[in-house]
Amino acid sequence: MATEGIDNVDYIRAYMTERPVIFERSALLIVDMQNATGSRSGALGRKMAAEGSTATDYRFHRIETLVQPNIRRMLDGFREKGGGVIYITIGAARPDAADAPPHMRKFFATTGNYVGSREHEIVEGLEPLDGEFVVRKTSIGAFASTGLDHLLRSMGWDTLFMTGISTNMCVETTAREAADRGYLVTMVEDACATTRKELHGSTMENFKRLFGRVRSTDEVMEELAL
Repeated sequence: MATEGIDNVDYIRAYMTERPVIFERSALLIVDMQNATGSRSGALGRKMAAEGSTATDYRFHRIETLVQPNIRRMLDGFREKGGGVIYITIGAARPDAADAPPHMRKFFATTGNYVGSREHEIVEGLEPLDGEFVVRKTSIGAFASTGLDHLLRSMGWDTLFMTGISTNMCVETTAREAADRGYLVTMVEDACATTRKELHGSTMENFKRLFGRVRSTDEVMEELAL
């Protein structure tokens, strides 16, 4: 007798709790959209080009054609309605990356990603406005090395819309950390990117099983009336 497995019925999703989305309690989180790894002309892109590698072609094409334009749309909508906007950046305080965890130091030093460098700056076209929050992290997940939780609770923002890079690393880890802290988290699928299509897809599939929601930019814009 045939039995229903996870491919037919995903039993975990039955435990998801529906929660209301309220714009006044919402914040758009823009994760690591910096020159170091978020621009073809940044340190990572230059390294791949110099090596003749195509490993990041999918990544940068997706950033340029989907991620940046979609973040821009949501950013404009949040700003127009006076919504919450938080930029999350990654990088060290100093060129030697001494303030970073050991497993991140070589990455920061090699890409020149430290405060004050061009690589650390937000990519052109998505720059924060005066008064918008910019939270710098040295860890993959933002909650581990910043006061993000305190900031969100102080502002009354318990509904988060996650965008940026990389889908299966900093975006996903921060989103999972947020879900475990009681936030209602939405991964904006077409406003995130990583190195390979299968990594992006599997992250989205797994996240929506129990951690939170997955929506497109169009769906977010409609839901929040942006």
